[in-house]
Amino acid sequence: MTSLRPYLLWFAIALLLAFAAIRGVQWMRDHPEHFPDARFELAHPQGWATHGKLVALASDDAACFAAFDRVDAGYLRRPAVGEGACRASQRMILTGNRLVPTMRPANAAPGCAVTAAMALWTRDVVQPAAERHFGQDVVELENLGSYNCRTIAGSAAQSEHSTANAIDISAFVLADGTRITLINDWQPGDRRSEFLHAVRDGSCGLFSTVLSPDHNAAHADHFHFDMAARTAGWTVCR
Repeated sequence: MTSLRPYLLWFAIALLLAFAAIRGVQWMRDHPEHFPDARFELAHPQGWATHGKLVALASDDAACFAAFDRVDAGYLRRPAVGEGACRASQRMILTGNRLVPTMRPANAAPGCAVTAAMALWTRDVVQPAAERHFGQDVVELENLGSYNCRTIAGSAAQSEHSTANAIDISAFVLADGTRITLINDWQPGDRRSEFLHAVRDGSCGLFSTVLSPDHNAAHADHFHFDMAARTAGWTVCR
């Protein structure tokens, strides 16, 4: 009997490892948002791999638009514009407000990857913050545009706006018509400011870049969001 003990021990260890592997596979199947190789889905919750998947969509037009097709999201795909570093091939306009509040002006046409990030941002950041602070939804987003072939101010680097891989949001309009603007409501003092700061903080890590009025004077009137691809996937939030 003594000679069997090592074998019984190894058998027990093998059973435990097999059980752990089965549970691990099951957990991976149930939580695809945490795994880079799992297909991005707009319906998935945010996970460890969400940001990386969104960045990858910015360079994969077919995969990005397919994600919207799978949830039957109405959209207009706009023609590609520009050349070289200023070519934007993912420009789109959502035709409903199910995923993102109505955009004003409506013709901003941010890239597909940015729009996908905005859908998660609306669901997980904007509407929960609006409900907490005002007890109602945001129904419109005022923007300062998406596509603009230019370099970053004060830099030789190309802006993410050059490929429509960015959007600038200047105001939020609530269901009762209340308008909350970055230029007038950012400074601390009331729940409008608290809402805007909550939106900024909740956006960090979802978008590659989040710039607010705290960043510099050039952003005093808007949030800048983009899905830039960076080494090791690092993000900026200011």
